[in-house]
Amino acid sequence: MLIELEVVMKRTFAQSIMSAAALACMTGALPSFAAAQEQVKIGFVFFLSGPGAAYGSHARDGTKLIVEALNAGKVPAPYDKPGINGLPIQAVFVDEAGGAQKQLAEYRRLVEREQVDMVIGYNSSGDCNAIAPVAEELRVLTDFFHCGNPQLFEDIVTEPLYSVRTAPTGTMDQVAAAKYLLEKMPGIKTVSGINQDYSWGQDSWTEFKAAMSALKPDIQYPAASFTKLGTSDYGAEISTLLGTPSEALFSSFWGGDADAFALQASTRGLDQKSKFVLTMGTGIIDDLGEKAIVGSIFGARGPHGYFARKTPLSAWFKAEYGKTYNRMPPFGAYAAAQGIFGIKAAYEKAAAGAAGKQKTEAVIAALKGLTFDTASGFPATMANNDGHQAIQATAYGVYSGWDKARNEAIITEVKVYPAECVNPPNGVRAVDWIKSGFKGAKC
Repeated sequence: MLIELEVVMKRTFAQSIMSAAALACMTGALPSFAAAQEQVKIGFVFFLSGPGAAYGSHARDGTKLIVEALNAGKVPAPYDKPGINGLPIQAVFVDEAGGAQKQLAEYRRLVEREQVDMVIGYNSSGDCNAIAPVAEELRVLTDFFHCGNPQLFEDIVTEPLYSVRTAPTGTMDQVAAAKYLLEKMPGIKTVSGINQDYSWGQDSWTEFKAAMSALKPDIQYPAASFTKLGTSDYGAEISTLLGTPSEALFSSFWGGDADAFALQASTRGLDQKSKFVLTMGTGIIDDLGEKAIVGSIFGARGPHGYFARKTPLSAWFKAEYGKTYNRMPPFGAYAAAQGIFGIKAAYEKAAAGAAGKQKTEAVIAALKGLTFDTASGFPATMANNDGHQAIQATAYGVYSGWDKARNEAIITEVKVYPAECVNPPNGVRAVDWIKSGFKGAKC
């Protein structure tokens, strides 16, 4: 499979510096970078082909926008310092498609041949699980910007040094979904599930059931299906769910899988039998638009997209994305922006005013306890796993139709859940916290 490699800075670095310096002297319009011979080279790994590209292409587009704007010094405060600590960013894009073994080879190539300073990427929890031990071995700062499986730091790398995650785990998705569903349907008695058959889907269903049972012990789960990542035909699963319909149907599907299932399920009327609860449902709305399932409860792996809160930074991001791509930024773009902003904030905190490159270990140390601004307008805090794992607020709402005049979804009944309400406390395993009745939660 062709691996897409793109370098954001199209001219050579020397040409860029010369041109920038000349123009700056004439106009003062462009930033002057701190050290002409230095740059921060980042490997970005997103799904760029296959079913996952429905998500990864948005992350790539958001990254391109952010990198170009940072290099031009056009991002609002607190990210108005050009590049990262005054150093221009060089981006190398790699396709995440192909499976864990391929990604291991690609990761080593990024580190050993491309000599990147850090890596930001990976949506698949399976890929994150495979890469994290190698990141520790090679001592390269690696930000798993969006995979959400708690086991990454609970079981795979239990004392991370170089592996970080600037996005919350999926635990908050399941806990908030359960709370939201019971607020809307307090008398509900049955919930079924359909999820992907790997760590993300399995963890999501386990946590959602645990959360529902903790909140309503008499709930029943008539059916649970797990499908291979990249499945295109869900006929058998839909027949099973239609044969034993539950009042609600939970799914953590994402990317092309989510789109295909939603289209097939609505065609056969499954949405008329069960209330859909879609933790990644905003991705379906981003891709399918007015063909999304009206009345479905949906989340966005955080307060992204339609849930974003207006701040100068979030307003700038929405406006620039719309101007560049002629659409609202999808949630994958928000997640990528958050990954970049978190690392930039830590890097510049570590620098403490000093110019030039900073040691990787100093950047990682600066992440501990760091609260940083995001493109969604809701700050994230590196509160768990000794500062390697973020927590953040999240939100759920109902997709109520399509506004053709604005070319946007109509979202109603939005509720935001504080970070400390839906994320486990530091040092507590996710499922144990849920089964304890959310001990220590601050709602």
